[in-house]
Amino acid sequence: MGCVVTDAEWERIRRSLRFGQAFLGTVAKVPRPGSIGIFVDIGLAVGGFVDVLLLPEQEDLWPAEGTVADFEVWWADSRQQIRLKPSDPRHLRSDFAEYTARFRPGWTSDIGRPVLAG
Repeated sequence: MGCVVTDAEWERIRRSLRFGQAFLGTVAKVPRPGSIGIFVDIGLAVGGFVDVLLLPEQEDLWPAEGTVADFEVWWADSRQQIRLKPSDPRHLRSDFAEYTARFRPGWTSDIGRPVLAG
């Protein structure tokens, strides 16, 4: 699920990320289904995380631990964790288009842009 890296290493990782960038990941942990989200191993020194707000409302539709799937970079801020969104619509909230229109209207124009401008 990743580990703690130096601030300089985290900045280097963030500079290499682009919004919408795809990673094949393995769901590493679902600590409280329906509550907080899922941790995803995407093969980097830091872990990935999908927030509950991007997952289906019904927790039985969430990908289970051990599931291998595609995930996209949704966000990466100062916390040493890459926020992801599921690529598979079965693992994504059913009203994703409406959600992004309301809470992140620039999402489609962000795709492909650097997470951390340099």
